[in-house]
Amino acid sequence: SAVLLDSSSSLLFSLLLAQLPVFSSASPVQQRKLQPQDLDRLSNQTKNLLKLTQDLLREHAFDADLEPHRFRTLPAMSQRAASDLQNLELKPTLSKLHADLKLFEHHFEWLNRVSKKHQHPSLPKLAEIIREMKNLMNLLNRQIVTAGASRLPHVAPSLPTSLPYQFDVLQSSHELLQQFKLFCDWAYRAFISLKPKASAAP
Repeated sequence: SAVLLDSSSSLLFSLLLAQLPVFSSASPVQQRKLQPQDLDRLSNQTKNLLKLTQDLLREHAFDADLEPHRFRTLPAMSQRAASDLQNLELKPTLSKLHADLKLFEHHFEWLNRVSKKHQHPSLPKLAEIIREMKNLMNLLNRQIVTAGASRLPHVAPSLPTSLPYQFDVLQSSHELLQQFKLFCDWAYRAFISLKPKASAAP
């Protein structure tokens, strides 16, 4: 009878093991939803980047604004109106901001390389901006995954082939920083506008 009991117990144990995949698949792990505080983190990091950019512009300011002409593949910030902020959709906006930020990252890394050749005085703060930009990209990348948004195809940047003089580097720095300041200002406002939509997302 002991042998029979052991056989019955083994059979019951085997049946329970066989049912484990059914139990686990019936109770999937709940994926975390994007929260308003996630947008707060993004807006705070963007605000920090905006301040760094403004500080560096003040240190190396020109007497007059330059006509943008060196960087053909930067996001067209002049086409984004403040009135557009109310109509933003969560997922497409996160995707677009990530793609824009990736383009700026390529431009700033290029500028950092050419600045080193000319021993440009803005190098320490330029490196800080790149570091904080990467932090924002990592943070934004996590929120894209959480929101279930897609990543847009990468666009290869069009960059100047050479900057023979330090004055060219200064002009390029000024133009790129001006464009990035506009981007950070708009992105900060976009993250604030998206907060209610994060709460309402299914």
